Amino acid sequence: MRVLLVGAGGVGTAVTRIAARRPFFEAMVVADYDLARAEAAVAAVGDDRFRAERVDAGDEAAVTGLLRRHDCDVLLNATDPRFVMPLFRAAFAAGAGYLDMAMSLSRPHPERPYEECGLKLGDDQFALAEEWEKAGALAVVGMGVEPGLSDVFARYAADELFDDIEEIGVRDGANLTVDGYDFAPSFSIWTTIEECLNPPVVYEAGRGWFTTEPFSEPEVFDFPEGIGPVECVNVEHEEVLLVPRWVDARRVTFKYGLGREFIETLRTLHLLGLDRTDPVTVPGAAGPVAVSPRDVVAACLPDPATLGERMHGKTCAGTWVRGTKDGSPREVYLYHVVDNQWSMTEYGSQAVVWQTAVNPVVALELIATGAWSGSGVLGPEAFPARPFLDLLTAYGSPWGIREQ
Repeated sequence: MRVLLVGAGGVGTAVTRIAARRPFFEAMVVADYDLARAEAAVAAVGDDRFRAERVDAGDEAAVTGLLRRHDCDVLLNATDPRFVMPLFRAAFAAGAGYLDMAMSLSRPHPERPYEECGLKLGDDQFALAEEWEKAGALAVVGMGVEPGLSDVFARYAADELFDDIEEIGVRDGANLTVDGYDFAPSFSIWTTIEECLNPPVVYEAGRGWFTTEPFSEPEVFDFPEGIGPVECVNVEHEEVLLVPRWVDARRVTFKYGLGREFIETLRTLHLLGLDRTDPVTVPGAAGPVAVSPRDVVAACLPDPATLGERMHGKTCAGTWVRGTKDGSPREVYLYHVVDNQWSMTEYGSQAVVWQTAVNPVVALELIATGAWSGSGVLGPEAFPARPFLDLLTAYGSPWGIREQ
């Protein structure tokens, strides 16, 4: 397998460090708009299977040319969601497979944003599913940790733990702290703003997908391995759009453990218009400059990839499932916990980016060996879960299950 990895930020760099320990691929081209960043990611692994290139992720022709020049079999997208569609189209044009960790962006309903869905996450990709299937090409969408591993957990629960599922709820929480910062998100603030301030989506059988107010339906969820109780709220996330396509459940939700201070900060950004992506004109030394307010916020905050040495604690991604097995009620939480001290010691990557990065590497290995196969635009739920979970454990990062 020959891989084009687009994006050499925190997650992309963690991908290289994880993949370097595995023999399943022949070559990995690491491409970024900042060539120095791609070169640093390659130099750190000291493996001649890797090489660095410069590419603009928004330039479809350039990405297509890069895929063809290096004869790549698959494009792994480690950029933010703004670049999903140009990279998705470039992979198809080059006849390559495609894998991402976040799906194409949504647009709220123009009149009833907190009641009805507008353009949903992934709709632009699924609209092209027939073309991918006819071409015999495979696009695996939403294959990070959340979405990704959380979806694999949903598939595993349906196949092996339940006869009937009432509800699937992804629950994400952490007890991470960062020395020296009052506000330092552990993941891309651009993506965090997008998913937290957009109308959250809920799925119910018979009703389908619908939306609610941001931060709705707060609940306290007790996370395992010492993390403890964290208040979680509804946010927009891909699992709610993916799980019902392949898993039979009467309700699907996603709730994120954000904390009251984080929620209030996001609300303030929204109140001031600093969550906007459309450029505004501001004075500059050489004259007026058009800038995106959200990009300014991201530039003012520390790069999450650089926070590992200051970070302490654990992060937990997991899927809570309620239903029946053999006629009796059952409730479980399938989860994956990463301790920041472990990920920094073992890989030099902070916990959140490492946990995101390990899952697409596992998926690529399953595709390379033929354990996962197919064509079209498919979510993680479309594949057997057991091979993935077994391989994740073999990577040295076991998962857990707790009866509730």
